[in-house]
Order: sequence, then C-alpha cells, then structure tokens
Amino acid sequence: MSRKLPLADGETSRTACARALIRSGVDEKTGEVLTAAALVERVGWCAGLVHGMTGALLAEHWNTTDVNTLSCGQDAGGRKLPPNAWMALRRLGWTVTCEAKVNDRIVRMAQEQAGRALRSVKWRADLVAGALAEWPEDPKKRTGEEWDAVRGAIRGGEYLPSSIIRSRTRQVAVFESKNARLPVDVFELEPSPRVPRMLLLAACDGQQATIGRSATEPTKALLRLQLPTRPDPQKYADWTWVECPITLPPTVPANAVIHLPTVRITGRKVRADVAYTHAVPKTSRTGHTVALGVDWGLNTLFSAGAARMHEDGRITALGAGAQFRAAGVLAKQYRLRHIFECLHAKTGHYTRLADPALDGKAATLAKEIRRVCERRSNLNETLAWAAARWAVDQAVAAGATVIYLEDPRSMEAGGMGRTHNTRLSQTVRGQITDRMRHLAAEVGIAVVTVPPRSTSKHCPCCLTPLRHRKAPDRPTVPGWKWAICPGCGWQGDRDQGAWRRIAARGLAHQTKTVVDRVSGTMLIRAVVDTMEAKAVIAATEKTSRTDRSKTGPTRPRTNRLTPRRREVPSPARLTGPAGQRPEGHAPTDRTRLPRAAHRHQGVTTISTPTTSRHRPRGAALGAGFHLHAHASPPRWAEPTPDPTVRIGSLS
Repeated sequence: MSRKLPLADGETSRTACARALIRSGVDEKTGEVLTAAALVERVGWCAGLVHGMTGALLAEHWNTTDVNTLSCGQDAGGRKLPPNAWMALRRLGWTVTCEAKVNDRIVRMAQEQAGRALRSVKWRADLVAGALAEWPEDPKKRTGEEWDAVRGAIRGGEYLPSSIIRSRTRQVAVFESKNARLPVDVFELEPSPRVPRMLLLAACDGQQATIGRSATEPTKALLRLQLPTRPDPQKYADWTWVECPITLPPTVPANAVIHLPTVRITGRKVRADVAYTHAVPKTSRTGHTVALGVDWGLNTLFSAGAARMHEDGRITALGAGAQFRAAGVLAKQYRLRHIFECLHAKTGHYTRLADPALDGKAATLAKEIRRVCERRSNLNETLAWAAARWAVDQAVAAGATVIYLEDPRSMEAGGMGRTHNTRLSQTVRGQITDRMRHLAAEVGIAVVTVPPRSTSKHCPCCLTPLRHRKAPDRPTVPGWKWAICPGCGWQGDRDQGAWRRIAARGLAHQTKTVVDRVSGTMLIRAVVDTMEAKAVIAATEKTSRTDRSKTGPTRPRTNRLTPRRREVPSPARLTGPAGQRPEGHAPTDRTRLPRAAHRHQGVTTISTPTTSRHRPRGAALGAGFHLHAHASPPRWAEPTPDPTVRIGSLS
C-alpha cells in the first residue's frame, strides 16, 4: 500500500488516532492461537523490558545540562539533530543496555520514549528558571513591576497566562516552606517522571513490527510484531513473530493510511492506539463571515451562538443562541472528587501511623482510589466528547467556518467562595477544547482561542460596563447571573452576552490570528483597542408590521375549539408493538422515562433512596449520563410564522 495520501484542491492531510482492542494473536513459529490472557502476558514482558531501559535513561539524563543539550538542536559537531527522539539520542551518544537479549528496535522504543519526556520538560525548566530569577518579595501577590520582570525573564512570557505563572510560583513556595531555601531548578523541584508501560512501535521498522489493511474488508487490519516467549529472553530464538488481527473503529475512513500503533495494557486487555492519516478540508485563519462564539460556564457548561459579519463591517447575532447544561454530570463529578479526597486523607493517616497491622487496609484503600480515578476519568472523557460534538454540530448548523472560544488557560477560579472556585477549577475545559479541535478539523472548521478579558463585563452592543443583578425580576438586588446595560438598555443572561462578545471579538480580530509553533493551534494573543471598538453586535433589523392592509377575504372562524383527540373510540391496546396505535400522539410501546429526564437538572439532584419501596430506574441520581446532560435546541433565525394558528377547526 502506498504511504502517500492523495490530496485534492482545498484539502490537507491530518493525522489522528483511534483506539482498537487486540483480542487474540497467532504465533507464526508454532501456529499456536494466543488467548487474550496469553497475549497480555507476552506484551507485558516486552513492555517491561522497554520500561526498565526508559527509566534508566531518564534517571541518567534528568538534569539541566543534558536537557539543554538535547533541546538546542545541535550535537557537539554543530550538526542539526534529527527530529526523531531516538535518532537524536543516538547522535548524542546516549545509549542504554539491557540484561536480557533484545534487538536494536526494542532499544529504539526506549530511547524514543525517554527523548520525548526530556524534550517536553524544557518548557517547564525555562518557566521555573524565569520565576526563580525574578522571585518576588511576597509570592502570594506580585506588584506590577514584578509581573513585568518575571514575564521578561521567561521566553514568550508576554503572552503567557497569569494562572500558569501563579501555579509554578505556588509550587516553588511549597518547596521553600519545606526546605527553607529555593530550589536550584525544576529537576530538584520535580523527580523524574513515571514511565508508562507501552510499546511505541512508531520508532520501529519492518524488522520489529508491520501493519497492513485488508483489501477486502476496510475495517480489518493485521499487526505483526515480535514478542518474547519468556520474561527474560537470553537469545534471539526467544523472540517470535505474532499476528494480531485488529478491527478498526468506524471513525477511520476507508481511504486513510494507517501507521504502526502504540500498544499498551489496560487492565487485562491489550489496546492499540492506531494512528492514521486522511484528507480533510483546509481551514483558514482569516476571511470568516459567520462565526460561533463559545463562553464557558459552570452548571451551564458553555453557551454558544452564531454571529455574522456583513460587507460594511457590521456584526449581527444570528438567533438567541443555545446552552449545554451538564449540572447533573458535574454534581456526580463533585461527589467523586469528595470521595477521592477522603480516601487520600485516610491513606495519609495510615501512612503516618506506620502500623504494619494497617497494611491490608491501606492496600484496600489504594484499590478504591484507583477505581474512583477511573470513574472520574471516564466521566470526564464522556462529557468532553459530548460537549465538543454538540458545539461542532451547532457550528455546522449555523454555517460557521470558525469557532471562537475563550482561552481556557487564562481562566482562573477566584472570588466566588472556596467551594465554587474548586468546582470551576475542576471543569474539563482543556479536554473539551482538544476534542473540539479534533472534530472541527474533520469538517474544515477552524477553532481559535481569544483572550477572555472583559467578555462578561461589557455590553455586547455598546461596550458599556454592565450592571449584574440576581434575576430579571429583581433589578435592584446585586448578583452575577443577569446583566443590564445602563447605556443602550440591553439586558440578558450573563453567558448569552458573553458569547456575543467572544464572537464579535474574534471576527474583528481575525487578521491577528496566529498559529502557535509548538502546538500548531490557532489563537489571538492580545486585544487591539481599535479593533475592539468595532467588535459590537448591531441591532437586527425587524420586519415592519405597520401595513395591515388586507390581501384577501377573511377566513371564517368558529367558536368551537379543535378537539385534542379524535372522537371515535380507541381500539384495545395490544400486548406487543404490532397493531393500530391507540389514541394520542405518544408511542405507547415505549416505557416511561425516569422523572429525571423531565425536570431541569440543578447542581443538587435527588438523593439516594432510603426506603425499599422507591427504586428509581437508571442511576441512583436520576437516569444516567445522557439524561443529565441537556442541550437547548438551536435557534439561528426567527421562527417561520404558522398560518394555521388561530383559524379554528378545519373539520
């Protein structure tokens, strides 16, 4: 199969990843069919060998000198280092040995994994070095001059969010309180990272692993790789080729080029992260006329709406926008976080007691902590995919070519109480943003982050500072949910005004959109005052209704109301789904939904039942994930008037 992807005009290539499950394998030497348990064992032996060599490499080169040497991009002779991490480490002479008999490709995977970790720590090292060079007198509160100094000491610090600098400052302050001195660098502040047990087959060639797609079944692929037959192979004969059939998920296009995956063990299963390259429409940084603005919230996870830029420069809103509410899901996440903190507190208490009789209880708590962590991770991932899919679908429905959203890195939780601040900081905004970029790239929609400064503070129509009140019917009670403009008179929900400001800011500043060199994402770094003055939502022209002249005869009306149901007797209800439907419009073969689906989900959901008679269906809190995540329907334009309203019965 050709590894070059053919592209048409207006298309570009994109590499994505899909998860697949390896259920079995066949040993080519003996013809033995390996079960899932046997395959997990053999993959675990190989991953253990790679894990040991990777840990040795990181422990040896976890220092400032070696990281700077690797990140400078040149070797001792002045030659440019290769982009592949394992090739760069070999050029520098950083090798590793293994007591077992392994081939050169196994060493490659260890060097690739260690090289990626060492390259990624360079950014943190520069950040901590800049913070230490300009250490403030009061770490909890920097002055304006100290902020300018620390940003000047960090490379690219002028565009760095304040929350990142504050988090590193708190980390250094904790080290200072424990050791009565400042750390030398990040390598004293942080130990060498933990190495995951996985096989980076992308660093190998055909002598270690190959993958091919079936010509008859596009969803089938065959992975061949060498695995050891014992945990400590002593000769090359202890390595054999194993064929592993893989069923690709339907998200992988039929014409996509697949690459060697990353194989890892999760639980008692072998999973493969299959990378594939396929063609997608190109995205543009400028030239957008319709944009979707996204504003982050708490119980309302985010609000979104579309705006249009006209030829004369005016920006108008398309409809009233929509909301994605996930209060029930987030309430469950808060409870899991509370359980997680209690388990950690109890484990720390057992550790301080240092009683051998409590080792069994500590092991039980460790298992429970891992189980709670898995539940939190699964819930966050499900919520992130659902929210990202909803946002991209809103953009597609509105005909938008770009999505503008607040930069989640610049958002800090503060000023709303300890509990509220913690909930804000636990929201998975970063995961939602990554998933949104992934899904938007498939349909050619650009995702651009904009500075969040004053998006909820100023009026979207005249940029006047808003007055925030508790509710629309309580205009004199201070609050934060409802916004009233003292200038133009606009009023509305705080989040509804924020997405208008974000969409207008993005459209007005689209010429300032840049692509980050490290991450490859699009962003607007700063707000320009002259462009911000044009980022206002103009009033939508309404249809004039002053002309009430008749265009035809008046249709006669009747005083008798239209019957809601037909007046003939309904047939008897059958036990099965077949037969004529009884009276009414609701299908009767469907069981009634739990009452959690029919009410607005607040932060506090129903509690666990204490009586034996009441047994709610679905989850104990209501009806599971999908009935706890609510998305308001889009309203991109004014509804079409119904000519049959108030005309009486047609019978």
